[in-house]
Amino acid sequence: MARVILVHGAFCNSGVWGDDFLRDLRERGHTLEVIDLPGHGKDSTPKADVTLQAYADRVARQVRSSSEPAVLVGHSMAGLVITQAADDILASGGTIDRLVYVAAVLPRNGKCQSDYTALPEGEGDGLRGGLDVSGDPKMATLKPGVAYPALFGHCEPETAVAAEAMLEPQVIRVLFAPVAITDDRPISRSFVVCSDDKAIPAPLQRRMAAETPGVKVVEMNSDHSPFLSHRDEFVDVIDALITE
Repeated sequence: MARVILVHGAFCNSGVWGDDFLRDLRERGHTLEVIDLPGHGKDSTPKADVTLQAYADRVARQVRSSSEPAVLVGHSMAGLVITQAADDILASGGTIDRLVYVAAVLPRNGKCQSDYTALPEGEGDGLRGGLDVSGDPKMATLKPGVAYPALFGHCEPETAVAAEAMLEPQVIRVLFAPVAITDDRPISRSFVVCSDDKAIPAPLQRRMAAETPGVKVVEMNSDHSPFLSHRDEFVDVIDALITE
């Protein structure tokens, strides 16, 4: 069984995965490590210090906290984070078991999230125009009525309401920060495409997965948050990917 580090996406914290999903995946025999990225959830890092590299460093520290190789599962924006963290670890002589991208950004060297969302395949992004931005550093919050259809559209109403209540401001410079990596390092990568995703449209997910050689792609008919909306199927998919 695998050691799995779960990395949440933008506007979120570690609570977004949901207790039921964590319980079900643990029952498959896996060891789960669920972290808050800097400035999110219970992490006390000041928002002024939040950067993509700070996110990646946090994940790398978690990986290095044990000698057992880890599977990194990144949701949404966390695709950037696990990509940078894994490259940093490999560059320093460390090891990673595999990377699993869930409706996530899978970048090439020098690319940032905004580079991909601006592509034609990103049309239909339900978050576009749905952000209020203010503060220093600039932080974005989701406007009322945006989160449910964009992030939790397949969820039961009570599940979506609870998940929406956990959302928090996001330092937006992270979304414009390019990764600095060596493309195509020898590491196993899988991508769970969510075909009814209204945050990162499925055509964009497929394009990103296709741009990196050797990525195994599995598709689910899901919204952006399959761990909440299609939990049983998602547990089966993740279990299969991390144990193959």
